[in-house]
Amino acid sequence: MNRRALVLRWAALLALALAVGPAPTARAGGDPELAGVPKVPFEKYVLANGLEVVLHQDRRVPLVFVSVWYHVGSGDETPGRSGFAHLFEHMMFQGSKHTGEDVHFDTLRNAGATNVNGTTNPDRTNYFEEVPSNQLEVALWLESDRMGYLLELVTQKSLDNQREVVRNERRQNYDNVPYGKDRFAITKALYPEGHPYRYLTIGRHEDLAAASLDDVKRFFRTWYVPSNATLVIAGDFETKAARQLVTKWFGAFPTTPRPEHREVSLPEATRSRTTVPDELAHLRRLHYAWHSPASYTAGDGEFDLLAHALGSDGTGRLYKLLVHEKQLAKQVMVYQASAQRSSEFHVVVDLKEGADLGVVTTLLDAELERVRSEPIAESELARAVTSIEASFIWGLESTMARGEALQAYNHFLGTPSGFARDLGRYREATAAGIRDYAARFLPPERRVEILTVPAKKQEVRP
Repeated sequence: MNRRALVLRWAALLALALAVGPAPTARAGGDPELAGVPKVPFEKYVLANGLEVVLHQDRRVPLVFVSVWYHVGSGDETPGRSGFAHLFEHMMFQGSKHTGEDVHFDTLRNAGATNVNGTTNPDRTNYFEEVPSNQLEVALWLESDRMGYLLELVTQKSLDNQREVVRNERRQNYDNVPYGKDRFAITKALYPEGHPYRYLTIGRHEDLAAASLDDVKRFFRTWYVPSNATLVIAGDFETKAARQLVTKWFGAFPTTPRPEHREVSLPEATRSRTTVPDELAHLRRLHYAWHSPASYTAGDGEFDLLAHALGSDGTGRLYKLLVHEKQLAKQVMVYQASAQRSSEFHVVVDLKEGADLGVVTTLLDAELERVRSEPIAESELARAVTSIEASFIWGLESTMARGEALQAYNHFLGTPSGFARDLGRYREATAAGIRDYAARFLPPERRVEILTVPAKKQEVRP
């Protein structure tokens, strides 16, 4: 993890002659110099139809990772259509014109692929697969066919099938798990009606049920266009051959305008507490949340560091205080949930049975007031930076991880060259700066509180 620095260094601009349209520019580059940052060289260019292409060559292992990010997520949904971006992620695996119906996974499995999946969050939808290097064209063909020829195989039957799959996913992973209600209550308290982050990516049952075939097709035509997508190829490939394959499978798609994304200002929450009965929870959970700076903007990295200083297992202030010293809590979690439009800072405490809620609240409030009024210790800052940096470096070990990091930097920063910038922001953070951001964004009058309490299951009578 770690992200922000000063200089962007690009190598030469190259002319790339493509079969369709005028020759786009290609850029080769890496990160600005920063001690201890792995070199992740890449080349980026843009097809005439607007598709961004990033190539990262690493020939040490005979595998190649292919990733397509469509720059659309649940934050782009319209009111009454929550969960639609995630539903559509499922639809993309149902088949397209030239591949046939429901053969995507089997085709890749037969080609020796691993790590095949797609995911959706508020800010983007991604699709990826890792294949033996001699199967690169298979992966590109599949991604191309669903980008350009999906709608001919989208039917009411496939929509009905995947809508029920998604609704069951919500039941399994959200509705019928301990503290699942807490997740919905937090976003409802933080965001007003109409805000793109008010509803979780999984969506509401009633909105999923209302999705129509016309909605699916309209969503595809709006968002799943080359100008709103980035293709990353990472691993063992020959650059000239990879470019030719990209041109072959994506170059003929027409040019369409890139859709506009809603811009929203940082919301302003007012203090509230909501009590949520939960039949599946065994312990009370006290959950505080505030709005915080968006991904990669000033303060985002500082809140990552503060979260470590407060909640890290064994060393975090709140963890030591509530779990070890006072033995009032079973678990403490503190984290910065970063997102593109704005982020959230969370403090979550699972209380032990019999623990006094008033005492826990008093201790929490005192420690939070302390970080708002005085800098954390330099030792705490150094420990947090070291931990985050270690996770950052080890996290780049796999080709897949590097490919998705290039995608993330390109999405959030506008360039894949983000490794040094990411790491540099943590190294440059100060204890005083963390205090100042805490004072600005974490006042008690701007937090929402969700108290989950165990509830007895209602008896079902015949």
